[in-house]
Amino acid sequence: MKSQNTIIPVILSGGYGTRLWPLSRKQYPKQYLPLAGDNTMLQETILRLNGLDNLASPIIVCNAEHRFLVAEQCQKIDISNPTILLEPVGRNTAPAIVAAALQSLKMTDNGVLLVLSADHVIEDINTFHRAIDSALKQANDNKLVTFGIVPTDANTGYGYIKSLKNGQVEAFVEKPDLQTAQSYLKQGNYLWNSGMFMFQPQILINEFTMHSPDIVSAVSDAVNNATQDLDFIRLEKQAFEFSPSDSIDYALLEKSSNVVVVPLKSQWNDIGAWSALYDIGTKDKDDNVIKGDVSAIDTTNTYINAHHHMVVTIGVDNLIIVDTPDATLIATQDKVHKVKGIVEYLHKNRRNESSEHRKVHRPWGWYDTIESGDYFQVKRLHVKSGAKLSLQRHRKRAEHWVVVSGVATVINGEELLTLEEGESTYISIGIIHALENKSNKSLEVIEVQSGVYLGEDDIERLEDIYGRN
Repeated sequence: MKSQNTIIPVILSGGYGTRLWPLSRKQYPKQYLPLAGDNTMLQETILRLNGLDNLASPIIVCNAEHRFLVAEQCQKIDISNPTILLEPVGRNTAPAIVAAALQSLKMTDNGVLLVLSADHVIEDINTFHRAIDSALKQANDNKLVTFGIVPTDANTGYGYIKSLKNGQVEAFVEKPDLQTAQSYLKQGNYLWNSGMFMFQPQILINEFTMHSPDIVSAVSDAVNNATQDLDFIRLEKQAFEFSPSDSIDYALLEKSSNVVVVPLKSQWNDIGAWSALYDIGTKDKDDNVIKGDVSAIDTTNTYINAHHHMVVTIGVDNLIIVDTPDATLIATQDKVHKVKGIVEYLHKNRRNESSEHRKVHRPWGWYDTIESGDYFQVKRLHVKSGAKLSLQRHRKRAEHWVVVSGVATVINGEELLTLEEGESTYISIGIIHALENKSNKSLEVIEVQSGVYLGEDDIERLEDIYGRN
């Protein structure tokens, strides 16, 4: 093994996590939430690599609409120079991984890619690191390495990998029925397909060129014609859209004879549903997993997540209860997988709850819609130190800003104002305006909107330091 090889983590952070609604939503999906610890799942994915030798900064592949979330969460864990690749559209894992591989070759010709999903839980970090060391040896021998989880039960929710004694992959198999899964468990040479991989980027590209050349052709064009947007790399939209949408399993691994599997027995979980969070959660004497302000009386075998209101249960069993400011989910554990259908129903009926929270994050901070009705809306704005809302105007609404904490620098038409706590200004319809926090403390503003239309698309941005249109 060449000691100078650099391990480049590739974090796949796309997807919307609809099975974890109402906490996970399109604008703020599960990988950016602290579902299994104090840090978000994306942060945990990066942090669990600490201690590996020759570790480079990560390449993170994400949806363009989540770019500021990724940058902010990296900054909070002192990852100062990640490479953030923005997908203009979702095209499954194969194009995303090819894009990361091609980008890595622009950075170094001596790297090995460690591809991870941003929504996994791995509790035994030392065992995980030993598996990475083993995979690195195989990757340096020009192999395509996949990690297979040693099964703990006859799980029907995962695909399986059938391996030979020498570690060569014999077959990838789809999610089985219970009887088939039980037979896999007895045979002992079937592993759960984790969706984690390791390989040299050029070896990967060579194999993809052989087995799925259309993906390499389209993604190469998207990478070569990518544009720099602040600290982000935007893959060229038309070329990336032209790529087939396929998983790396179907596009390459099932076709290649150069794939080996490294077994991993490390308390791994793919957090795909609320039942998974119940399974890994710390349970009380009644087998409940309780998070938040909860009083559970005569309650058993239940998961409750309630950080915004008090939730009281009496005499219930085997439930999933998730409370948020604008939506509450209550389901039996055996039916909670159907929540994805609820999200589709909400989307079809144009309900905002399908895609966004009441609290909406922006690169300058966030806003929370406190109250709304006919012709009015009240928001709480939180502006980070040094941040600035765009210079903008509205055609259909007026706004009244009241500073409740901090100091606001305001452009209101021809006026430049400095507003302190308790001070306010009124912005008429059509007036150009901006809000900035030049202080070293957070700024809190109550915004009262009034008008015939209050939608977010009634914003005409004239200048924006975050590059938004």
